[in-house]
Amino acid sequence: MKPLPLNFFNNSTAEVAKALLGCYLVNETPQGEAIGKIVETEAYLSDDPASHSSKGITERNKPMFSHPGTIYIYFTYGMYHCFNIATREKGIGEAVLIRALEPIKGLELMKKRRKTDNIKELCNGPAKLVQALDISKKLNNSPINSSSLKIFQPDNNKIKITTAKRIGISKGAELPLRFFIKDNKFVSKP
Repeated sequence: MKPLPLNFFNNSTAEVAKALLGCYLVNETPQGEAIGKIVETEAYLSDDPASHSSKGITERNKPMFSHPGTIYIYFTYGMYHCFNIATREKGIGEAVLIRALEPIKGLELMKKRRKTDNIKELCNGPAKLVQALDISKKLNNSPINSSSLKIFQPDNNKIKITTAKRIGISKGAELPLRFFIKDNKFVSKP
C-alpha cells in the first residue's frame, strides 16, 4: 500500500470526501499499530454555515486554511476530539471530517482504549475513532503522512457510495455532504 500524496487533497472537498472512502487510516503508537478502513466522511466547505471556517480564520481553525493534506483536530463538547484533513488550495478553509472507520488491525488495543468489546462501537463516530486510534491533538496543523498518522490508498476501490445529509449539526445539516460506503455496518448512522 502507498500513502496518499498530499496533492490528492488539493481537489473539491466533496470529491476528496468520497475518494477517501475505502482508504486506510493508520496510526503507529508506542503501544502498537491501529488500522481502520475509512467508511464514512463529511465535507465542510468555506461558505457552509456548519463549517468552522465560515466566519473566517481563527487560531482554532487555522489548519483548515493551510496546505491541502494538513491535519485539523478540534475539541468539541468539552470532552472529545475530531480528526479532519484540509482540502483545496492554501487560503480556502475547507476540510473533510473522518466520521467512521471499519476496524482492521489492532483490535485489542482499540478495545482497551475505548473500554468496549463491541467491535461495531470502536470507530463508528468521529470522537470514537480518535480514541480508538489514539490520535494525538499534537498532530494538529501538521501534514498527514509526516508522522505516526498516515492514510494509505485502498487495495481496490470498487465500492458503492451513499450520499446523505450530515448529522450532529444544526446549521447546514440539510446539505448532502455526508458520504459512506453503502451497507457497511461500521458507519455511525445508516
